[in-house]
Amino acid sequence: MAQQIKKPVALVCSSGSALLNYFPAVAEAFYSDIPLVILSADRPEELLEIGDGQTIQQEGVYGKHILYNANCKEGNDEQVFNETEINIALNTALELNGPVHINLPFTEPLYSTVEKLDVNPQNVPARTVSEEIPENLHELVAQWNNSSKKMILVGVLSPNSVEEKYIDALAKDESVLVFTETTSNLHHKNFIPAIDQLITSLDEEDFKALQPDILLTFGGMVVSKRIKKFLRNHKPKAHWHVDAKKAYDTYFSLSQHIKTTPNTFFKAFLPKTKQVSSPYQHNWLASKNKRTTLHHKYISTVPYSDFKVYSEIFKYLPNNTQIQVANSAAIRYAQLFDIPSAVQVFCNRGTSGIDGSVSTAVGAAYASQLPTVLITGDLSFFYDSNGLWNNYISSNFKIILINNSGGGIFRILPGAKDTQHFNQFFETRHQLTAQHLCKMYDFEYLSVNDETTLKERLNHFFSEINSSSEKPKILEVFTPSEVNDIVLSDYFKFIN
Repeated sequence: MAQQIKKPVALVCSSGSALLNYFPAVAEAFYSDIPLVILSADRPEELLEIGDGQTIQQEGVYGKHILYNANCKEGNDEQVFNETEINIALNTALELNGPVHINLPFTEPLYSTVEKLDVNPQNVPARTVSEEIPENLHELVAQWNNSSKKMILVGVLSPNSVEEKYIDALAKDESVLVFTETTSNLHHKNFIPAIDQLITSLDEEDFKALQPDILLTFGGMVVSKRIKKFLRNHKPKAHWHVDAKKAYDTYFSLSQHIKTTPNTFFKAFLPKTKQVSSPYQHNWLASKNKRTTLHHKYISTVPYSDFKVYSEIFKYLPNNTQIQVANSAAIRYAQLFDIPSAVQVFCNRGTSGIDGSVSTAVGAAYASQLPTVLITGDLSFFYDSNGLWNNYISSNFKIILINNSGGGIFRILPGAKDTQHFNQFFETRHQLTAQHLCKMYDFEYLSVNDETTLKERLNHFFSEINSSSEKPKILEVFTPSEVNDIVLSDYFKFIN
């Protein structure tokens, strides 16, 4: 919900291990800049560490993965202290967009009420975080105007984060090459959305031709491991990161943290720049086009597999839809296919974990005005299937579950499937199906085992997406685990 409304959402729990169950969400919110307020009940101080029930050390329990810990205290003498702590915590979540923890100890009895509140938090308005135009803007402009190879790499962004006029201006500059990811929600015909499709199997001469003088990054975490490896081995002369809050030295070459939003920066920066004559964009767009042609040719011949399934899903995906993509194989396959610009894409890339993919999708569907589709692998789905246990799932919420009977992504790792005990310790083999969960949670269930049925079911599945359905739906697509990694490996060989 917080991901969608971009405002703090409260999570309330009892004492003890209950608040530890929030830790994956807290870590994800911390690294994805999503505001959450964790309100945990606690036992009185005198009952801690004496063997009493439902007690753990709750103060500071989230360690370095929280923006503020408000540890309230019992007693009338603590009223001002508690009010101040609560106010600081709430304003921190608002101002810095991240998780805060308010720990609230209570002495029994817990079930009666009082006529007058003991705590009245101060109404201190949250501050607007200042956006700073860098003092050395003229130096950045000079570097930009004197460079014939500028690369822009965009990570996770909310839809409509960057104004169209700035997107168009960057796309027109032939010395600028823009790489986007599925999660960036940025689209232009002169951008390169399928990064791995382009750079996989490039040789050293190609890498040197691609190596930028200036790397400009904005947005959150980047999915592609290949672009990270490339930029770490072929460092730019300068790396600028635009973000009002933080800048990670992901490529070991960070030279400038521009502490503002992309729109504010481009508004001040782009009018001062000039377009530089360069073959940089043209050459790499030509390479992209060749690979795109081969990409479509490969799809037409590929056997039924994960790759084929994902290609069909994104072909049938309707406009004006929100997709929530689970981590691991799902988001990596999504990087290889065209997704309509009218489709909004979200994924928990702060920590890249499979924890909570279902829960996040359910909450997002509840908060969003758009029909929501979760695209997930089997392990991520079953791991978080308790996310379906709630009373707030809308009837037009849909899940596409690609079930290859294990952690199929590990077959892709070099040499992994030749390891002794691979099936038991790497792949997590299972024979589970979502059919029984659908019956328990009152979802409509459809299944697929072949390409012909897949196309029929996808057409039916999405044709009702904007109509009033009676029940949420799950489409479970079973794929052959022994084929999937071979098809994907052959794909990268083919497009090269």
